[in-house]
Amino acid sequence: MTRTVLESASKTVTIGFDEPFCVIGERINPTGRKKLAAELEAGDFSTVQKDALEQVACGAAVLDINAGVVYNSNPNPNETEPPLMRRIVALVQELVDVPLCIDSSVPGALEAGLAAAEGRPLLNSVTGEEERLELVLPLVARYNVPVVAISNDDTGISEDPEVRFAVARKIVQRAADYGIPAHDIVVDPLVMPVGAMATAGRQVFELVRKLRDELGVNTTCGASNISFGLPHRHGINAAFLPMAIASGMTSAIMNPVRQVEMEAVKAANLLMNADPNGGDWIRFSRVIDAVTEGAGFADAARQAAATAQGRDGRRRRRG
Repeated sequence: MTRTVLESASKTVTIGFDEPFCVIGERINPTGRKKLAAELEAGDFSTVQKDALEQVACGAAVLDINAGVVYNSNPNPNETEPPLMRRIVALVQELVDVPLCIDSSVPGALEAGLAAAEGRPLLNSVTGEEERLELVLPLVARYNVPVVAISNDDTGISEDPEVRFAVARKIVQRAADYGIPAHDIVVDPLVMPVGAMATAGRQVFELVRKLRDELGVNTTCGASNISFGLPHRHGINAAFLPMAIASGMTSAIMNPVRQVEMEAVKAANLLMNADPNGGDWIRFSRVIDAVTEGAGFADAARQAAATAQGRDGRRRRRG
């Protein structure tokens, strides 16, 4: 079985077909978040701290770190993004113990994040574009880390799933030239908005199955892309995720602070026999009960996590 191993200083997360679905928290990303972008330019990291703690409490196994702020004072990301990436990575690692996903289109920021990260982070990302392959794959090989491979190339993003599959295969083959094994490639097949392409859901399910069966690679996606432009997006996302999981998708970059989406993932893990004895679902049900009684989801998840840690600590002391 294909297993992609991620590590922090103290925790290992495995992405694989026989593993629980890996939730990669998306919220430490200033794209489309003007308030967060302004805070980061001003050196205020309070929202980053809140997002890191909440996402892990709500069930994120990995945290995506994106420092892509266009500073008003300096619009050159090659100068501003690498030091900001280093600072955010260092801060998040002080707060939580989960592995990180270093996310940037700026090669200097990718390397800055890799240098600052403890353990074995996931690099996000390489594409099939020649320039990107030549810049990113040597970094992946040098740091011995897994990488997200996005299925677009110099021709852009194709609506044809066969073309996107061919791009993914090309990246896997080129990675092998650098000594990077297929189990360290996590393919993003590019989820299209179903509001713009009616077949987007069915198309990605078929493509994920093909990537699993023919290339043997793990997969990921930006889960919320499926619902872009539509009302009540979280309901669509919550329906999409279990269907993607059943098709073989093994991870997603998503918002774990949304209860309905996390509920869908936890239930899918149970139904796919990736939750031994239903233990995780039973623990999660206590969070749902607390929400039903009036607690906020993030607060209830945080309290449940603290209770579980206390219970584990008492067991260790007795042992």
